[in-house]
Amino acid sequence: MSQLFSPIDIGKQTLSNRIVISPMCQYSAEQGQATDWHLIHLGHMALSGAGLLFIEATAVTAQGRISAGDLGLWSDQTEAALARVIKGIRQYSAIPIAIQLAHAGRKASTQVPWDGGKFVPTQQGGWQTVAPSALPYSADDAQPLALDKADLQRISYDFAAAAQRAHRLGLDVIELHAAHGYLLHEFLSPLSNVRNDEYGGSLENRMRFPLQVFEAIQSALPDGKPVGIRISATDWVPGGWDIEQSVVFAKALQQRGCAFIDVSSGGLSPLQQIPLEPGYQVPFAARIRQETGLPTIAVGLITEPLQAETIITSGQADMVALARGMLYDPRWPWHAAAQLGAQTDAPKQYWRSQPRTLKTLFKQ
Repeated sequence: MSQLFSPIDIGKQTLSNRIVISPMCQYSAEQGQATDWHLIHLGHMALSGAGLLFIEATAVTAQGRISAGDLGLWSDQTEAALARVIKGIRQYSAIPIAIQLAHAGRKASTQVPWDGGKFVPTQQGGWQTVAPSALPYSADDAQPLALDKADLQRISYDFAAAAQRAHRLGLDVIELHAAHGYLLHEFLSPLSNVRNDEYGGSLENRMRFPLQVFEAIQSALPDGKPVGIRISATDWVPGGWDIEQSVVFAKALQQRGCAFIDVSSGGLSPLQQIPLEPGYQVPFAARIRQETGLPTIAVGLITEPLQAETIITSGQADMVALARGMLYDPRWPWHAAAQLGAQTDAPKQYWRSQPRTLKTLFKQ
C-alpha cells in the first residue's frame, strides 16, 4: 500500500493522504478581499484529490501585506469575502482547508510579481513597512520602522483576531507563517534582528516574539484546533538563521503543542546562496522530525510521485507539499495514485474520466 496515500492525523484533523497543496500567493485580492479568482483557483485545487488545501499567505493587517493584491483577514469585509469562497468550495469538496496567517514585515509594500515585485515607496502608493530593527531588506528599499513593545502587542492581537475569524469560517487547520523573510522570520534571524531588548540578541530572545504570537493564536482558538507553523530552516547566509537554531525553535514549539512544522528555507536576504536541486529542503524536515518527533511537511522541488513516496516511506517527513507542481498539474494526486497503485478522491462528475485500465483509481 502506498504510504503517500495513507491517512494521517494532524491534531484532531484527519487527512485522507499525505499530499498537501502549499499556500500560494495569487496577488489577486481587492483591498484584502477574496475575489472570483480565489473561488476559481481554490475551487480548482479542492478537486485535486490532495489531503489538505492551504489558502495563500493571508495578511492579518493591511500593513502586513506583501503587495496591495494580497489576501487579508483583518475585517468583517475580508472575512465575508473569504466566506463566499469557502462556501463555494464546501458545496462540492470535502477536502480539509487550512489557512496561513502572515505579516510581511519589512518585505511588505511591493509590486505584484508580474509588475516586477520591487518595493513601492509611500509617495507611489506604498506604505510604511515595519520590522524588528530599522534594517531594509535591500539597499533599494525604504528603511522599515522598528517595532516597539506596544506595536508587538498589537500585532499579536492581530494574529489572534485573524485566527478567530478563520475558525468562524470553518477552516480546519491554522498555520503561522514564520518563513521566507517575513516578520516573524525577521525576529528569528540575527541578520535582521539587532535589537538590544528582550526580543533581540540571544536565540532565546529572538524566538520570544514568534513564540508569543503562536501562543496568542492558540489561546484564541478552541482546544484541539490544529495550529502549525512554516519556518525557513536556514537563511543560506553565513552568520544567519540555521538548522541548529531551527531545531531549538522546533523543540520550543513542541512544548507549546504545535501540531506540525512546514519546513522551507531562505527568503530573508538577497545574499542567500541556495543549492537548488530536487528535494533540497527535505533533509531539514528530516532532522527536525528526528530530533523532535513533530510531524513535518517537506517542501521544495518535489515533483515526482516516487520521490514523494520515498520521502514518506524513508521517514524523512510525514507529508509532502507541492506548489508550482500543482499549478502545472492540478491533477497531480490522481496521476500519483495511478503510478503508485493507490486510490484518491475525485468529484463524481469526473469519475468517468479515469482510464479503463484504472477503474478503481477513484474512491466511490
